[in-house]
Amino acid sequence: MAQQTPQQTQYDVIIVGGAIMGASAAWFLSDNADFDGTVLVVERDLTYEACSTAHTNSCMRQQFSTELNVRISQFAANFVKNIRSYMGGDTRVPDLSIHNFGYMYLADTEAFADTLRESVSVQNAAGAATRLMTPDEIKQAYPFYNVDDIVLGSINTVDEGYFDGAGVFDWWRRQSRERGVEYVQNEVVAMTRNAAGTRVESVTLASGEVIACGQVVNASGPRADRTARMAGISVPVEPRKRFTWMFNAAHPLDRDLPLTIDPSGVHVREVGGGTYQAGGHADIDLAVGYDDYDMDHAIWENHIWPALATRIPQFEAIKVTSEWAGHYAMNTFDHNAIMGPHTEVENFIFLNGFSGHGLQQSPAMGRGTAEWLVYGAYRSIDLSPFNYARIPAGTPIIEKAVI
Repeated sequence: MAQQTPQQTQYDVIIVGGAIMGASAAWFLSDNADFDGTVLVVERDLTYEACSTAHTNSCMRQQFSTELNVRISQFAANFVKNIRSYMGGDTRVPDLSIHNFGYMYLADTEAFADTLRESVSVQNAAGAATRLMTPDEIKQAYPFYNVDDIVLGSINTVDEGYFDGAGVFDWWRRQSRERGVEYVQNEVVAMTRNAAGTRVESVTLASGEVIACGQVVNASGPRADRTARMAGISVPVEPRKRFTWMFNAAHPLDRDLPLTIDPSGVHVREVGGGTYQAGGHADIDLAVGYDDYDMDHAIWENHIWPALATRIPQFEAIKVTSEWAGHYAMNTFDHNAIMGPHTEVENFIFLNGFSGHGLQQSPAMGRGTAEWLVYGAYRSIDLSPFNYARIPAGTPIIEKAVI
């Protein structure tokens, strides 16, 4: 039975949400020699059965259009490849790697091709190994693609592909618990601010306990706005449904399939052994209920499968083996992370709005949040452009590479 009642009545940091972002922030706090405070992580369901982390593709890429997002993913790759070293040389921690099949962006218009060119320039300047490919070059390297309508492609096979996100998640939780971070299976249902309204003084749990806090971190994934509203504020994050299908091909491809982002919006990647994973969403991409994980089978028949078979003719003969729906925590303001303190409620810290990039960004974002909590500033990567203050200021960060 998961622990439900906190051991103390006050904590220096309360993290609302214990999935990948909350776990990352908690671990990096526990790993910071300058922090000796108490940390409580409140998670609705410690089985994580329905959370976004459990439904992830578990891939990472450096193909973003902003340098900051590129550098965030570069740290993720470094962390994954050196996880045992980061975790103090703990011999129980497995050696992890990245299955570098890469991401292949396919452009079918000159305008999209220009976007790829601009983004590759940004990526290369940051040290990423992304390269552009003409249709002929794509066909030569990956003969299974139909490139009749393709103008240009971009690919990077260095530190881009699949990694064991579940392994990273498990070890963050295990090691931080051993260091004193407390996890409870409960739910924050209310927050109380001080008389001036400038700080959250306590949170109330579904089981009735009122727990005092020094700082509170909103790591609630798609429920971010619901959590913020308990403090009398809001954040432009909502749940958007994303569908995933695993399938076997009657005629498997003769080489690794990059995670392919088709102009149709469908994406598909290698799993191994003749098995592949595809994903997409409805044409009208609206917010859904927090507990709405119903499948829409018509999307597969009318959109996903036709797009797959058009791009990769060998995928005309395939068999779906499993399927599920999960949620993106979609930042409707600019599709980028929302971090740092609220502009008025100074001890309410955002860790939200990752819009499908959360797993791969979690090492840098958890580390940055821990730095902010301890020092009041970012010390490794300057993540301040993502701070919440840009929301009321109306200054979005435009990221063009959102899947």
